[in-house]
Amino acid sequence: MGEEKGKVSKIRATELLRPFLHRELPVTHQGRGARTRLEMEVLTHKLNLYIDSWMGPRDSRVQGWLLLDDYLPTLLLTLLYLLIVWMGPKYMRNKQAFSCRGVMVVYNLSLTLLSLYMFYELVTGVVQGKYNFFCQDTRSGGASDDRIMNVLWWYYFSKLIEFMDTFFFILRKNNHQITFLHVYHHATMLNIWWFVMNWVPCGHSYFGACLNSFIHVLMYSYYGLSAIPAMRPYLWWKKYITQGQLIQFILTVVQTTCAVVWPCGFPVGWLYFQICYMITLIILFLNFYVQTYKKRGSLPRKEYHNGAVVASMNGHFHGMSSTEGVKHQKLRAD
Repeated sequence: MGEEKGKVSKIRATELLRPFLHRELPVTHQGRGARTRLEMEVLTHKLNLYIDSWMGPRDSRVQGWLLLDDYLPTLLLTLLYLLIVWMGPKYMRNKQAFSCRGVMVVYNLSLTLLSLYMFYELVTGVVQGKYNFFCQDTRSGGASDDRIMNVLWWYYFSKLIEFMDTFFFILRKNNHQITFLHVYHHATMLNIWWFVMNWVPCGHSYFGACLNSFIHVLMYSYYGLSAIPAMRPYLWWKKYITQGQLIQFILTVVQTTCAVVWPCGFPVGWLYFQICYMITLIILFLNFYVQTYKKRGSLPRKEYHNGAVVASMNGHFHGMSSTEGVKHQKLRAD
């Protein structure tokens, strides 16, 4: 009954806004700006109405959190990302590639620290709340649920930060590394986690984010440290990153399936969606792993060129390797 009243009030709000769209505003810069803002508000409202009618009531505990109330900002940021992926290489075609080495060291090590923080907070919150590995709903963890929600918001936001992975490729003219797997993973994760944060922001949602944060500690630390020449002899874990990612996806499927077999009130539709999405990643990453390592007979060796590490694909989009010289480098996966 309460949900029906909410829908009616939203529809009435839309009806109240409609006259303003047809109202004559002064043909000035301010008038056009006011009309554009009003049209955006109506568009946002209609999009929220559609999503809520499809997905059901949101989790009120995250109401008002940055970027979560409206889907439009997340959608527009994703479309902007895809536009840059399309236009960026064209813009850089006749320009000198940027080094970005110093910025990339800071970027990678910053994401290493953020990933370490998220992993620690998730593990601590799960232990504190005595989460059930096989199935955990979104309303039984008490204060731990709040802790998990806070860190999962950072996890969602980190997917926006990670768009920089692609932008560095564009600036450095490593366009061959902007693969379907790369763009698919980056574009979908931000959007998926917007929905997760609005409907299932804790409970069984923690597991995949926890594993992924751990993998990102290994991944971003490798790429940050590999840009420091003195550290290169001590970096031994590159070849294990892709294997770790595949194990991560498989374990997530297993843990998600447990909640289907032994339900606890966590929305089952989310469980089926996560299983399907993980299967797509397993297929894409496994294909990448076979193409990169198994068909070549052995792991590609690392090379250094002009002081920059040139490494093989290692489960992340930042790595580089070369079998045909420094101008044609291998792909890397995330």
